[in-house]
Amino acid sequence: MSGALLVAGTTSDAGKSVVTAGLCRWLARRGVKVAPFKAQNMSLNSMVTADGAEIGRAQYMQAQAARVEPAAIMNPVLLKPGSDRRSQVVVLGRPVAEVDAMQYGAHKERLRAVVGESLAELRREHDVVICEGAGSPAEINLRAGDITNMGLARAADLPVIVVGDIDRGGVFASLFGTVALLEPADQALVAGFVINKFRGASELLAPGLDQLAALTGRPTFGVLPWKLGLYLDSEDTLALDAPRPDARAAYGRRTLRIAVIRFPRISNFTDLDALGCEPGVVVRYAASPGDLADADLVVLPGTRATVNDLAWLRERGMAEEIERRAREGRPVLGVCGGFQMLAGEIVDEVESGAGTVAGLGLLPARVTFERDKTLARPSGTAYGEPVTAYEIHHGITTVLGGEPFLDGCRSGAVWGTTWHGAMENDGFRRAFLRDVAAVAGRDFTPAPDVSFGAIREATLDALGDLVEEHLDTDAVWRLIEHGAPAGLPVVAPGGPPKVPADKEVNRG
Repeated sequence: MSGALLVAGTTSDAGKSVVTAGLCRWLARRGVKVAPFKAQNMSLNSMVTADGAEIGRAQYMQAQAARVEPAAIMNPVLLKPGSDRRSQVVVLGRPVAEVDAMQYGAHKERLRAVVGESLAELRREHDVVICEGAGSPAEINLRAGDITNMGLARAADLPVIVVGDIDRGGVFASLFGTVALLEPADQALVAGFVINKFRGASELLAPGLDQLAALTGRPTFGVLPWKLGLYLDSEDTLALDAPRPDARAAYGRRTLRIAVIRFPRISNFTDLDALGCEPGVVVRYAASPGDLADADLVVLPGTRATVNDLAWLRERGMAEEIERRAREGRPVLGVCGGFQMLAGEIVDEVESGAGTVAGLGLLPARVTFERDKTLARPSGTAYGEPVTAYEIHHGITTVLGGEPFLDGCRSGAVWGTTWHGAMENDGFRRAFLRDVAAVAGRDFTPAPDVSFGAIREATLDALGDLVEEHLDTDAVWRLIEHGAPAGLPVVAPGGPPKVPADKEVNRG
């Protein structure tokens, strides 16, 4: 059996995905055949593999970091929330159910078997598997059914590193409390810590690290410095609230301002990452009509809840502002769910069950939601440039007129497509931005030599550099090869108190 490690975190967005990707790139550069793994992921940021399976976008990125082909077994269970209580369950790349939070527990044992088989297969095929946890392993209300944090670690005997985000504050309490809330058998697998997003004087941090080691009997394997621009393919919208790199200096005379609607159920917002890499392009997220006022382009991105997010758009007064822009000939782009909103009519008995709903009517198209999900990797041309992309949707959009644009259409200053990832094609992206600038009357010239693929590779290498330079890689390698050291002390209280049988709530 190959070596393996689980990267857990004190919270969501603590840096698990980034550390996992960095470990994968570090090992790949050493000639190790490594693969990423996330047993269960809750995310609206997903991707389609070459064989048509849907997995979390972060796991797709981590596979790129590992220099291996992304596969469904790297993320065997994907939950895609459509509301606060209901999620679509995707198993081995295919949707199998739509369940609420309480119904999901009935699926756990079957999913546990799928997770175990997937990890075992990866370990047979690779030298090392770097697993990523979800949320926090100390979510004691969910421990009994856990299949992705300590439940996975116990089942597969995985050593665990816990990552804490020092930028949020309270990192020592978070790390200590995470261990202390785990039962003794779980604690036995927690080998140590990594502190993420540190900025400041290291000598001020050192006494805290010493005290943490004394309190828990576990070392800190490294402190990763704060670095902007390393939020590749984030799993959730918490990353949208984090500081983002400033726009690069414009190649020509002027900048281009892009406002992206921040829907409550926004999905695949990584579509806009490639635009943000262009010199002179300023990308910001918008949640009110005023946020759209000076934008040269407004983007309606993907969403897991097209009809409900369209209602939100109208309630906020943003739909009226978008309609006004279109009448004035100012650029608007809709991608997937955003494209569906721009259509004249939406018939949805599947996602929202709302039936027939009026769209914004800015593109000549009609949308009908089907129970079977479309998962595809299409290719084509636009502006004379080759385009490869991916599709993930239940809504089938029938184009009724306008000019062709990828698989969708264009009418005046409004464009729509179901294709995600199109902007990652360098030639197409530049041509589209030139067109937008011309329509907007903006004196903007795209740089001729920006390669999004090269930028992504450089970022993955930067993650590998962080691991090599700031983690005790010898200690990490020992964990991978030999597991958690024996005799790690139990930190009190060692899990939540046991409820006496006569005090248990009758759940029948």
